Amino acid sequence: MTGAQEWQGRVGQNWAAEWERTDRSFAALTPHLLRAIEAEPGIRLVDIGCGAGELSLALASARADATVTGIDISEDLIKAARERAAGLANLTLEVADAAAWHSESGPVDLLVSRHGVMFFDNPPEAFAHFSRIAAPGARLVFSCFRAAAENMWAAEIARLLPPAKPSAPAAFAPGPFAFADPDHVRQCLKGWRDIRFEPLDFAYVVGSGTNPVIDALSFFSRIGPAAAAIRTLPDQARAAFERGLLELVQSRHVGGRVCFPAAAWLVTATADNA
Repeated sequence: MTGAQEWQGRVGQNWAAEWERTDRSFAALTPHLLRAIEAEPGIRLVDIGCGAGELSLALASARADATVTGIDISEDLIKAARERAAGLANLTLEVADAAAWHSESGPVDLLVSRHGVMFFDNPPEAFAHFSRIAAPGARLVFSCFRAAAENMWAAEIARLLPPAKPSAPAAFAPGPFAFADPDHVRQCLKGWRDIRFEPLDFAYVVGSGTNPVIDALSFFSRIGPAAAAIRTLPDQARAAFERGLLELVQSRHVGGRVCFPAAAWLVTATADNA
């Protein structure tokens, strides 16, 4: 489970430090998301959970007549985004909880996100808020992971870990796979209609450069479930996990890159607030 506290702390710090490699990991997905956004009208855009800003920067560059606001709860990620955004006068980057953020320039025409919407403690209330601040008939476009079993980087790392203690799942527990089930997402998108899901499969790149295997191991040591395991497992279990992770990464090294099959939803909806 990855919630607000983690993003405001260690997780946000690591993602800010690793923005080049996290952007690389989504490089095969982002163009699909941008094409979907390009098909939507609007001059007031909001990027929910903008992270280090790749999507916000691309939108502000492509839509000179639009104002783009990127929102993230992590000060470290917004700092990284601002450093990348020099010269883009139509882009504002704010440290805020998107679920409580209000526009000062009028209703929002288009709300977007690249994998930034799965971490709200109360997603139905968050999306109801987005509908309230949106213009009538405003559009929502975001990407999110499908099930962990369809994302081999997560499924194969999970198999290397000791069995987790069973616990009763929370109704709306935040996390990278919180929006995997379309029925659950429909429950979360309170205030939105015409909800559609398009499956997207892409290569999740975790290693490249002169030594892709070492690069991938370094990336996994900072980002995702492997990082948590390396940080928290007892010495003997951690050593076994790291041996297994090395073998896994080596097995995925092909053509100068370490890649895993990944699976996402591209979700679109219309504000039900006319």
